[in-house]
Amino acid sequence: MREIGAAKFKEQCLALLDHLDPDGLIITKHGRPVARVVPYGSDSADLIGSLRHKMTIRGDLFTTGAMWDADAQP
Repeated sequence: MREIGAAKFKEQCLALLDHLDPDGLIITKHGRPVARVVPYGSDSADLIGSLRHKMTIRGDLFTTGAMWDADAQP
């Protein structure tokens, strides 16, 4: 993760956001980390569809397999 001073971030904010790495950017003030900027939603977007054709569903997803009678009296 890259670090940048707050003053330099202020000067180059838009350019830095356009070229933001997936790891993000740490903003420092007087050498101390004060904020972290990370891309919004990039982590979960990569997961969508990533398991397609890699999984097999066996059985019925809509049942527990247990038999029961809804009309039974206690």
